[in-house]
Amino acid sequence: MYNCKHQALKKRLQWYNSSMNVICTWLTDRMDLQLHIYQLKTLIRMVKKTYRDFRLQGVLDSTLNSKTYETIRNRLTVEEATASVSEGGGLQGISMKDSDEEDEEDD
Repeated sequence: MYNCKHQALKKRLQWYNSSMNVICTWLTDRMDLQLHIYQLKTLIRMVKKTYRDFRLQGVLDSTLNSKTYETIRNRLTVEEATASVSEGGGLQGISMKDSDEEDEEDD
């Protein structure tokens, strides 16, 4: 039983890593281009949801916070800042900022 759960988690982590690699490669291929606001909003939602889903499954942050994930997070954060200046808040509340961090700042 343990072995089956371990294998299933291993497969899900492989999926997570390959998904993050695809996103990172896609962003790297477009390094010189600013993302369209729709692309940015979609990527932020995808990356945050995937990360949170794996956290909820008990995967440690240290496992999820790979160099690839950090590269994606940094790029999307820069794109978010650029969009907020040029689009005048066109992200409509969508942000790479963690909801945990938002709660801490409200205190």
